[in-house]
Amino acid sequence: MKSLAAPSLLAALLTTRALSKPVVDEKYPYKGPAVPVGDWVDPTVNGNGKGFPRLVEPPAVKPGSSNPSNNVNVISTSYTPGGINIHYQTPFGLGAAPVVHWGTSKSELKNKATGSTTTYDRTPPCSAVKAVTQCNQFFHDVQISDLKPGKTYYYQIPAANGTTKSDVLSFTTAREAGDKSEFTIAVLNDMGYTNAAGTYKYLNKAVSDGAAFAWHGGDLSYADDWFSGILPCEDDWPVCYNGTSTELPGGGPIPDDYKTPLPKGEVANQGSPRGGDMSVLYESNWDLWQQWLNSITLKIPYMVVPGNHEATCAEFDGGNNTLSAYLDNDKSNATQANMTLNYYSCPPSQRNFTAFQNRFHMAGDKSGGVGNFWYSFDYGLAHFVSINTETDYANSPEKPFAADLKGDETHPLANETYVTDSGPFGAVHGSYNDTKNYGQYQWLAKDLESVDRCKTPWVIVMGHRPMYSSEVAKYQVNIRAAFEDLMLKNNVDVYIAGHIHWYERLQPMGHNGTLDSGSIINNNTYKTNPGKSMVHLVNGAAGNLESHSVLDGEPRLNMTMFLDQTHFGFAKLTVHNESALSWHFIHGDGGVVGDELTVLKESASKCSASGSGNSSSSGGASGTKAPVATPTSAGTKTFVSGVLGLLVLALVL
Repeated sequence: MKSLAAPSLLAALLTTRALSKPVVDEKYPYKGPAVPVGDWVDPTVNGNGKGFPRLVEPPAVKPGSSNPSNNVNVISTSYTPGGINIHYQTPFGLGAAPVVHWGTSKSELKNKATGSTTTYDRTPPCSAVKAVTQCNQFFHDVQISDLKPGKTYYYQIPAANGTTKSDVLSFTTAREAGDKSEFTIAVLNDMGYTNAAGTYKYLNKAVSDGAAFAWHGGDLSYADDWFSGILPCEDDWPVCYNGTSTELPGGGPIPDDYKTPLPKGEVANQGSPRGGDMSVLYESNWDLWQQWLNSITLKIPYMVVPGNHEATCAEFDGGNNTLSAYLDNDKSNATQANMTLNYYSCPPSQRNFTAFQNRFHMAGDKSGGVGNFWYSFDYGLAHFVSINTETDYANSPEKPFAADLKGDETHPLANETYVTDSGPFGAVHGSYNDTKNYGQYQWLAKDLESVDRCKTPWVIVMGHRPMYSSEVAKYQVNIRAAFEDLMLKNNVDVYIAGHIHWYERLQPMGHNGTLDSGSIINNNTYKTNPGKSMVHLVNGAAGNLESHSVLDGEPRLNMTMFLDQTHFGFAKLTVHNESALSWHFIHGDGGVVGDELTVLKESASKCSASGSGNSSSSGGASGTKAPVATPTSAGTKTFVSGVLGLLVLALVL
């Protein structure tokens, strides 16, 4: 496939940096359309006024002219050790290294920081997109280091290569490790655009109310649902948009936008009133979603974790194999007998987490981790850890070709690959079947062992996929096998996940599903049990085209303390002090609190700079395996008597 390139784009290539390996494999050719578009009525890049409507989202910087040749469309920040990373995106690059002017007051931006740029040969290129303010192909990162903790700074992105300078913006650095001031963060997972309007509204309110940062645990934008509007409704998939009697799982009210009539010529489908989650093009989904989030990312750091929807352009096909016919044989509005999707079905620029690697910049490399895939940072009394549950451990859901090679094979045939094959993004020293050989595991072990519990008594980990849920799946066994014992050994307090599109609060659990009923003070209050159990929270209900997950007749397991299959929303996590944190699930419908939890921690008589140096526990796990009966009142009374001081604190909170 040939791509178009504007002169300004070619000039910008001279100032870009390459991302680290692994690169996209192109041993076998891509056989699909030059630009896949999920709309049979209007299969054009820019839209011709027919078919599904094409959305427009305002850019981060308003152009200085009515006909701009280039523009800054997305701006976001993220924490780096001792500083901040300022990330911004343009369609045609800057022609020079990116620059930010900054200072301690709006009127005195006396300092200058210079960064670097990445790009990829996106499909379609921005030169094929009419609206300069609706496309991003160059990704600029400027890091400012040696800043004071918890302090507000001001910055401005200057004009370059046809862009307009930004307003004077601000960021606040992370609080110093050990700072005992209370803080709140916003936690969300699985957020696209469809069904997320309420979450978006109250997420913005949380920012206005002082949330320090947002932590998004994977499945960003749902770009890979670009094709949903060309898949006819099926009995075995619970989403059917038809403009009159739309069906969505979960039992909640149907959002008003689903009442939009089907565009002329479109069929009832598995998508939304926009076809895909936000657009009928993979890259446009990314562009629009990130520009939609400018209202948040311009104000607070936005920390991200990889999810399955970032891996590639598609995960599955419909019952008639419509997508296989389109991507593998370039046949529009067709069917075929067999599903043939494989690694080479997607355009090269839409494989191997390419968009995710470029469109965000986390501090993996500066915290000993790897890029956006795994990293950690301190904020006040908490140590936050982001891990990758998609690749880079034994039996991960997405994996590299090498993990499946047999005998003397050096490379698989195209039909032996999977459409989601990805990674590894870190080193693997030895067999792919042993998680301890993976760089991610080795990094996580070192990171957790080095936590200074004197400064950061709370250790909170987030990965996209849960270890446990009433929606039982094989991947949960593999994640537990990879990481659970390591986290328990190093006294992780809370593990947060998403992936399942509902809200679920579980009982504290130890190794392989052992219910720690002794750590339950009451229905909404738990106590940490270092080395014996962790608190598990599943929060995948931010809202997206795929709607809610439901049990669909399967039993709710006893491990599940609270389950919401109806409401979309996000969570607020507040660290109050060394002994208490709270968690509130906020409904997108009205902003009310749908569930709350207080987690209490006994103040250690002595603290240790080692994550595992504080592993003594006042009580063990109950020893029963999930599912089991609800804890007895007698067991609770025995436990409460040993934490009277903490219980008093719980009543105050």
